[in-house]
Amino acid sequence: MHEGHLSDSMQTGLGVYYFLVALMNLGFAAYFHYHKNDRNQALIWSAVAALFAGHGLAYLAHRGWILPEGFKNSVNYVMGPTTYFVAAVAGLAAFLYWRRFFTEPVVAWTILQVGLLFSGWAMTDYTFQQIITKPDNVPIVMLIFSVGFFTWLPMRQAVINDDRLARGEPPMEKLEEEKVLVWPDLVYTELICMVICTVGLVIWAVALKAPLEQPASSSRIPNPSKAPWYFLGLQEMLVYFDPWMAGVVLPTFIIIGLIAIPYIDFNQKGNGYFTFTQRSFSVSTFLFGFVVLWVVLIVLGTFLRGPNWNFFGPFEPWDPHKSVPLNNVNLSDYFWLMGFGQAMEGMGWFWRELPGIVLILVYLLALPPLLAKTFMRSYFIKMGFIRFFILVTLIQFMMLLPIKMVLRWTINLKYIVFIPEAFFNI
Repeated sequence: MHEGHLSDSMQTGLGVYYFLVALMNLGFAAYFHYHKNDRNQALIWSAVAALFAGHGLAYLAHRGWILPEGFKNSVNYVMGPTTYFVAAVAGLAAFLYWRRFFTEPVVAWTILQVGLLFSGWAMTDYTFQQIITKPDNVPIVMLIFSVGFFTWLPMRQAVINDDRLARGEPPMEKLEEEKVLVWPDLVYTELICMVICTVGLVIWAVALKAPLEQPASSSRIPNPSKAPWYFLGLQEMLVYFDPWMAGVVLPTFIIIGLIAIPYIDFNQKGNGYFTFTQRSFSVSTFLFGFVVLWVVLIVLGTFLRGPNWNFFGPFEPWDPHKSVPLNNVNLSDYFWLMGFGQAMEGMGWFWRELPGIVLILVYLLALPPLLAKTFMRSYFIKMGFIRFFILVTLIQFMMLLPIKMVLRWTINLKYIVFIPEAFFNI
């Protein structure tokens, strides 16, 4: 880090930010000192609080630090779409595999503090600051932290319950079976939550300006033109699939899958309490679909997709003149031109796209029986023919998106089947 030039308001804002984080760590230290009687942990987190307080004093004195240009350029260089997506998948896999380690409160709190420390430093970059503080994007920042917390919290409870079940003890939820009346207990709780949420929304509306733009006009189109945040995942799908696939088929299968889940699920364990061991497949599949294929794509579309829908690094200025060569080719080009050196002029669409058609048929028709006889044989036996093949079909369509994304990023594959004569492309 080195001393740089920041506006006075930004220096003051970062100073207040770091002092608030320091107060959080002081509260964590007090928790260990008075509740856990652990003085070593209390000292450690007091030292962390002092570190954040030192940052706060530096910024309030307008002597704060900024990230070096070399570091920002290095991050922009390594942060490509493939790196981003693979890192998200690897992070989720590591979290599930080492869940006992990552759900320890001290470990989770440490990861949060590292993230908060780096977030403050990152705000010293003008480009990053402008993107993060945009009124449209503030809720997405909250989304990242809230999804992280509400993924950690049930997994922590699941780890505790799995340990109790392994010892022959009932889960924690079974120990709290005391019932309360809807009136007044539940109604009062809901009323208090409603008041708190209303106050929060009023403060939000006063503090942040509504992100209203000019009236829509065909002569002035925003660049980038983005859908609302909750549709950014679908908009990202349009990069890899035609509209009929990204806007109709895949969302339809998502809805059908959500409806079919209760009828497909054969596991009677894990009802009414948190557990991972007893429902590892269901939990892993849900987290992959929701966190990786939805939240990660929302973050990608919000913070990393810039003008002309190009991918930009976290600290890379959004240059509307950035030119990215599009060398996307179809599977038929790889097979006939590059593989056999044969021109495709005059070749019928069926013969031209036969390799892609065969590949799609093998993926959709041959893969389910293969899984039923190998890796998922136990599921096939327990679920039966119909439920098993519905489950595998839903998973296959879910996996089409990451498969197509990786193929586009790595070998520039655009379409597996390309039949413009019938407006049918996959």
